[in-house]
Amino acid sequence: MADKATSTITIGAPKSEIMAVIADFDRYPEWAGFIKRIEVMETGADGRGKVVHWVLDAGVVKAEYDLAYTWHDDDLVEWHVVKGTLKQNDGSYALKDLGDGSTEVTYTLVVDLGIPMLGMFKRKAEKVIMDTALKELKKRVEAGAG
Repeated sequence: MADKATSTITIGAPKSEIMAVIADFDRYPEWAGFIKRIEVMETGADGRGKVVHWVLDAGVVKAEYDLAYTWHDDDLVEWHVVKGTLKQNDGSYALKDLGDGSTEVTYTLVVDLGIPMLGMFKRKAEKVIMDTALKELKKRVEAGAG
């Protein structure tokens, strides 16, 4: 059974800068420590990754999979697993302009590892993923590395 997790953070940058960092898959290993390898397999007409191969090691969770992405300008990106060791990996980044040069970023993730896992380990893995997805993204964007 997959659990849905959602978290929100405010980043001091416009949506376009944040989305540029989210779309820059080649540089994820620089700021997302659990990403061991990433490769854009297919690019969409907008130049952004359409199918991306991921290899990750988040301690108790080790996985290799391909995600298919749908980009909605600089407001939303959604993905789902198309193949790999994960049974399910559906998620999104939704960006909302706060009108003061900052952006509210909401990260949603539904993951089913396809293997039994104790609740405490599952929650720890979820926390690592969520923290990286938002806190490390915030650090990366605000450092101007987009």
